[in-house]
Amino acid sequence: MHTLETLPFDNAFARLPSTFYTRLAPEPLPRPYLVAASAEVAGLIGLDPAELTRPEFPQIFAGNQLLPGSEPLAAVYSGHQFGMWAGQLGDGRAHLLGEIAGPGRGWEIQLKGAGQTPYSRFADGRAVLRSSIREYLCSEAMAALGIPTTRALCVVGSDAPVRRETIETAAVVTRLAPSFIRFGSFEHWRATRQMDTLRQLADYVIDRFRPECRDAATPYDALLRDVGRRTGELIAHWQAVGFMHGVMNTDNMSILGLTLDYGPFGFMDTFDAGHICNHSDDHGRYSYKSQPQIGHWNLYALGRALAPLIGEQGAVQAAIEESYAPAFERHFMDLMRAKLGLTQALPGDEDFIGETFGLLQDHHPDYTQFFRQLGRLPAQVDEAGRVAADAPLRDLFIDRAAADAWLGMWRARLGAEARPDAERQATMQAVNPKYVLRNWIAESAIRAARSGDYSEVHAVHACLSRPFDEQPEYERFAAPPPEWAAGLAVSCSS
Repeated sequence: MHTLETLPFDNAFARLPSTFYTRLAPEPLPRPYLVAASAEVAGLIGLDPAELTRPEFPQIFAGNQLLPGSEPLAAVYSGHQFGMWAGQLGDGRAHLLGEIAGPGRGWEIQLKGAGQTPYSRFADGRAVLRSSIREYLCSEAMAALGIPTTRALCVVGSDAPVRRETIETAAVVTRLAPSFIRFGSFEHWRATRQMDTLRQLADYVIDRFRPECRDAATPYDALLRDVGRRTGELIAHWQAVGFMHGVMNTDNMSILGLTLDYGPFGFMDTFDAGHICNHSDDHGRYSYKSQPQIGHWNLYALGRALAPLIGEQGAVQAAIEESYAPAFERHFMDLMRAKLGLTQALPGDEDFIGETFGLLQDHHPDYTQFFRQLGRLPAQVDEAGRVAADAPLRDLFIDRAAADAWLGMWRARLGAEARPDAERQATMQAVNPKYVLRNWIAESAIRAARSGDYSEVHAVHACLSRPFDEQPEYERFAAPPPEWAAGLAVSCSS
């Protein structure tokens, strides 16, 4: 295991030409303190967990001290924001320290909220405690759910004031990923007509992360297909677990198919396909039901950027259409069958899953609880005992008759497979989480942290690291939103 001083940096991105970034150190943050840190994420880079308790730790991950071997920089990129071309963007409040050669793969370390860069535009380059806690908790919650994501090592806070809608305090979240390259990274070089640089970036991604694409007849076509497939699978997983990203701009889309940039995200409470988790999204562009369509739109933006390397527009279109939708539909159906306790793909499954979402839309039960409670029910019941046996799910509905009718269809479909109840129930509990990061849970941790109590952040992190397990000590986190949380809203400032 490594100490902070012996972390093995190997900064591949920094070896690209300087046109890709600006080298600069983070801005010091006064009197930093540790809010929370993940021993599991420390293990990804081979860092001894004991290092998390050293007094130097918050100084380093506030950006006040540089690690030996780090080469801090901010990357440039462009992108579409809410469907409109925004031009040049870039790491406006993020500093890439470098890349650590971790066990089995490399991990880039990035400080988010570490001060202004040339790409900050009119912003202050800082993050606030509220948003940093949300990103830390959600990154790790998503990883525990099995969803591709950036990771979060720690949150470091400071009493330094930062102005958002109100005056808040500053914080830095340290996040890890194999790469932070985005769709917008490619859009930037296409828009500025720097085709050699565009090709160099594509070659970097292929050679570093997708070497199998190099063996294809057209490597850049293969890269776009790979991104299409991974993006389709990612968004299918979001939909299945009821996660909403909130700002699916092309500069927030990972070229590696990771969930990237946690701002105004949300997990579904009472189901509504039209739910908008971002208070800043006036027209619902990034609503739950729109996410698959927006993923498709974003891939066409990436495809336009890669078109000079791929060739005719028909080839770009084919690469997207033959990768994204098939991957999304296949993975979504597989995930939903698993959530419903089904193992075989049978004719009529698509209709049944559609009817399931119709039930959810019409009656608005809690999405997470619906599938969790379903996993407790028996496949066969006699009429005398049916009401009692089905109570865990029926109690989520005002219209119990609608629940009963759907349960009849579900049991009929289960009958086509005839699995033992114990086996099916165990597998359903293993794919239907009991705990997700509901907005009220994050908010309760944030409110405690603002008063200097970080125990709730630690409790939420511990609970969400085992989202499928029964955890009696954290039963409160399985509850739907309390009354005080009814008016919670998150926006792009989150």
